[in-house]
Amino acid sequence: MITYRVPLSVYPDTYNKQALWFAALASMKNYMTLHLLPVYMNPPLEQKLREGFTVAGKKLDMGKGCIRFRSADALALDTIGEIVASLPMERWIEIAKKAKCGKP
Repeated sequence: MITYRVPLSVYPDTYNKQALWFAALASMKNYMTLHLLPVYMNPPLEQKLREGFTVAGKKLDMGKGCIRFRSADALALDTIGEIVASLPMERWIEIAKKAKCGKP
């Protein structure tokens, strides 16, 4: 699995003492997965993702924050790129800190 994460040198105080994941890409036996953690429990970003797939005419096969697909052609890459670019690392760290403390 390829992961994109916040280095421990930048944010060492994670709940599990591991680097904070932002996104990951994995290849399974019959499909691939894109784990897009900012979408998990973030209704506006999830809605943007769903709308982006609809506008692109693509079918979204998604769990909580995991998108399953068979080829890159099945993804709404522009929308995924917009979502990734919309959340700077500093903001992602703020969200993680609030989640760790149980604050909304």
